[in-house]
Amino acid sequence: MAVITANDVKLLREKSGAGMLECKKALTDADGDMEKAAELLRERGIAKAVKKEGRIAAEGAVGAFVCEKCGTGVLVEINCESDFVSRGEKFHAIVDEVAKVIAQNKPADVEALNACAMGDGTVKDYITAQTAVIGEKISIRRFEVYTTDGKIETYIHMGGKVGVMVDAVDFAAGAEETLHDVALQIAAANPAYLVPADVPADVLAKEKEIMLVQMQNDPKNASKPKEILEKIVAGKMGKYYQDNCLMEQPFVKDDSRKVSEVIGNKFKVARFVRFEMGEGLEKKNENLQDEVAKQIDAMKK
Repeated sequence: MAVITANDVKLLREKSGAGMLECKKALTDADGDMEKAAELLRERGIAKAVKKEGRIAAEGAVGAFVCEKCGTGVLVEINCESDFVSRGEKFHAIVDEVAKVIAQNKPADVEALNACAMGDGTVKDYITAQTAVIGEKISIRRFEVYTTDGKIETYIHMGGKVGVMVDAVDFAAGAEETLHDVALQIAAANPAYLVPADVPADVLAKEKEIMLVQMQNDPKNASKPKEILEKIVAGKMGKYYQDNCLMEQPFVKDDSRKVSEVIGNKFKVARFVRFEMGEGLEKKNENLQDEVAKQIDAMKK
């Protein structure tokens, strides 16, 4: 039995792009023969995973994990290439496992997360190995970590299409249902801010400018002085706050009340985050015939 050194594993990893754990296993199975180990990786489909890194991964799922004992919550989005894969149990298991690693390590960003220990390797090694298993590019896009003395609520909608995490402080016993309703509210109404005071001054100024131009372009306002129009615009900002600030929004289950009225003294929302899977990503637009042709060409190389 050949002795497998760390340098051997490093060389095979650089050559194949496969994970450290897979390289070590291949070298062991090949009794230290570098070329045979590389062939084993190709046969197992692991080396091919690296080739998939340049492909577009615009499907996927948002997942969540909460550790109540340590007061930590995680919301994470992981992408793949097809909706079919994103709905599978294997893919959702990947999302869940990565979320647990995030909660344990609290990395600063995706790069730091990729370097975190996971199993016998790193998160990056794990994702590379799972890419080979799934057969599609898998990429961790973003995540958010909350650590709090309050209570964290998460909500995942439509199997991971939308995910929400809420940090509630000064939490009163028995308010769990209301907190869950707030998470539902955020998923449905997509507020950008918590309260009007959180809206940046430049955003407000731009919104008022747009409203003013719209009113000036209306023939009904042709004879009104600009000062009057500006006062009307100021009055209309209440609607902007209703649309964009969580506490000012009409409650989705009873639009006669604002969210702030529903919450009352049960708790205070300290912060929240909402991920919508794939927002801002370029979608792959490729028909089946073209995809099959590309795969055949790749096999010939």
